[in-house]
Formats: sequence, structure tokens, C-alpha cells
Amino acid sequence: MLGIGGAWGSRLVALEAYQPFFLAAALAFFGFAFYRLYRKQDECAPGETCAAPVVRRRQRVTFWVVAVIAAALMAFPLYAPLFY
Repeated sequence: MLGIGGAWGSRLVALEAYQPFFLAAALAFFGFAFYRLYRKQDECAPGETCAAPVVRRRQRVTFWVVAVIAAALMAFPLYAPLFY
């Protein structure tokens, strides 16, 4: 439908050698996001989005949902043989 098929996807095997670098970058970005979400907040002016606790809670929930999905995708090579 979008022009993405098996022939195009098979070329992604060339990027397999860089998988550890992609994993390291992803973990670094998740670590930075965790740091930004859970460090002590600086003072916010009233009316800014950082002053609303519901915004921070929503960001944290979204972070953990995405982190769990990303962890499952990063670990896929470990459990992929179970589907063969």
C-alpha cells in the first residue's frame, strides 16, 4: 500500500551490523528522557504546562508505555526463534 514490500525490507539486513549502535543510542535517549521526567523540577511560572501535575503524569505514563514496547522490540532477536 505504501510501496514497502519484502524486496525493500530485505535490504535492511545490511544495517544488522549496526544494531548494537542503534540499541545503545536508543537506551541513551531513554535514559535522558527518564532523567528529564524524574529529576526535581525547576520552578515554573503559574499557567505554564510544567506547572500542571497532570501533564507530568501523562508524560510519565507515555514514557513507560513506549519504553515497554521498545524493550519488547529490542529483545525480539532473543525470542524470534520461538516463532519459527
